[in-house]
Amino acid sequence: MRYLMMKKPTLMTNKESCVKPFYVFILVSMMFGLSACSPSGPGPLEGKWRLEGGLIPMTVIYTETTEESMGIISNVSYRHDGNDIYVTYESGIAEGHSVRFTRVNNSTFASEFGTLRRVR
Repeated sequence: MRYLMMKKPTLMTNKESCVKPFYVFILVSMMFGLSACSPSGPGPLEGKWRLEGGLIPMTVIYTETTEESMGIISNVSYRHDGNDIYVTYESGIAEGHSVRFTRVNNSTFASEFGTLRRVR
């Protein structure tokens, strides 16, 4: 009785055997494509800023991989989390430290060191 309930084995055609790996390939490609679209650079923080309200008012410039302030250029990396951008220093005196910048509006970011205002 039990063997009557079992399904009969069927052979897959070449077309059917190629379909599943194709869909897996498409799915994996889409996942990598979406992860590549996530912001990794400075995003809205890119450009020239004036730091106000800190110990020393200064001009700061953020590019894809660096920050320049007071003539010192440091390698940095960026991490985005909602309205926050975390700048992690990968070289220089602040190596290994991160600073969080919270977006107030398109031309203002707040941090524990003061307020960044975009320079036009």
